[in-house]
Amino acid sequence: MQVSAASSDLGASPSSSPAASGTGAVWQRAAPLITGVGLGAAAVYTAVNDPSAKGTHFPGCAFHALTGLWCPGCGLTRGMHQLLTGHPFAALGYNLFVPLALIGIVFAWWNWTRTAWGHRTLVYPSWVRQGISTVLPALLIVYGVLRNIPAAPFRSLAP
Repeated sequence: MQVSAASSDLGASPSSSPAASGTGAVWQRAAPLITGVGLGAAAVYTAVNDPSAKGTHFPGCAFHALTGLWCPGCGLTRGMHQLLTGHPFAALGYNLFVPLALIGIVFAWWNWTRTAWGHRTLVYPSWVRQGISTVLPALLIVYGVLRNIPAAPFRSLAP
């Protein structure tokens, strides 16, 4: 029995798909590793170059430039610089979410790397998923509002 070329494509086995081919599997595993190198290079660049120095090459916050208000992310780069250079309390002075952002980035990258190499994805308890999807956005909104109130003690939340 002969099978035409058109009908043979319909019954292609999963092992013949591009994602399961050697090149696809290599890229699936290499992508998180390449991203990790990029994240490490970005961390080194941020540690070596002070984002709050005059003439910095880091972009400013577009929201702050347009409105004059501090967004919840304002100060994250400067705070990350402080954290990476060994000044954790100065980092918190720029943005209270610096440690949480760093933990989130590292954890997401680690989980991606694990799954790319064939391990099961890390499963969060339901209360963590609930907190990430509801409590964290609410905290960011409240933080964004409070850091723009021009009165003590809220003034200290601005970077």
